[in-house]
Amino acid sequence: QVQLVESGGGSVQAGGSLRLSCAASGYTSNKCMGWFRQAPGKEREGVASIYTRGVMPYYADSVKGRFTISKDNAKNTVYLEMNSLKPEDTAMYYCAADSPRLVCLSRVGADYEYNYWGQGTQVTVSS
Repeated sequence: QVQLVESGGGSVQAGGSLRLSCAASGYTSNKCMGWFRQAPGKEREGVASIYTRGVMPYYADSVKGRFTISKDNAKNTVYLEMNSLKPEDTAMYYCAADSPRLVCLSRVGADYEYNYWGQGTQVTVSS
């Protein structure tokens, strides 16, 4: 079993930055980790995913060049560094774990492809 706890959300102005953290209990070193987000009235969308250090992460087109996902296996923690935030980035952000390896090595993946989820952390970007 893997339990995930997100932190680091908050309210910022457009152009600002936030760093989200996802602390995992249980072994996640060889598991795909992802970040998803869901805005009110919209479907949950994949933002970024990472398999392990040294393997290319994947990003949604909407966040490429602005968001960076990283993974610290020693701390069992995944991070999402978000820069140049826009109002359209406002959403609940969720950490997810354990999509199939082949998914993680080719794309962010769909939410149903991940087995474990955190409770989410809110990000609000004002204009």
